[in-house]
Amino acid sequence: MKLETIDICFGSSREVQKQINNYNMGRWILWMTVMFVFICCCRAKRDNMLYCSACRAIVDELNHSIDQVDPKKTINVGSFRLNADGTMKDKKVPLARSETHLSELLDGVCSSMSDYALYVDPDTHKKQYMRFAPRSTGFTGDFPDFKNFQFDGPEAPSALKFACEVMVEELEDDIIALFSQNTDDARKELCNNVSDYCNDATNRNDEL
Repeated sequence: MKLETIDICFGSSREVQKQINNYNMGRWILWMTVMFVFICCCRAKRDNMLYCSACRAIVDELNHSIDQVDPKKTINVGSFRLNADGTMKDKKVPLARSETHLSELLDGVCSSMSDYALYVDPDTHKKQYMRFAPRSTGFTGDFPDFKNFQFDGPEAPSALKFACEVMVEELEDDIIALFSQNTDDARKELCNNVSDYCNDATNRNDEL
């Protein structure tokens, strides 16, 4: 009688444990499904105008920063080739477009988004984020009419900065590869071909 009771108890315990495992597995599947849907929705809801503007701003800011570096400056990088004495050969590359320098620039590029604001074209009423703040060095250029910018408090630059940070995180390797090779049209390559954010007809030919 006691053995039968023990078997019943152990059987019940195993059944309970099985139910618990099934419950935990069900919760895990449900959680993964929710996360998958959330990620898909977030990506689907990305504002192409915002991300296209962020991409173009990244390209412009990097180009400006690279132009400020003396082209004669170089940096030593490791090489897989060996000298006759077995020591590693040193290879010099231009500092401005070295992976080290580009990585440093990417670490701070999104802080420049505070110099951008939403611009509304007075003729077409088309919106895009554009730079309104003059640069302290180098190119000054012609900036759009200040009155056509919309300054909606901290939300505007923070939205652009967030989009910038997302793009840098997702496309860091592509960005470094493009700029290290001095691609002729980095803006078109990154923003139209790689990221696809500026392929919309309304964004295709805009200039920041």
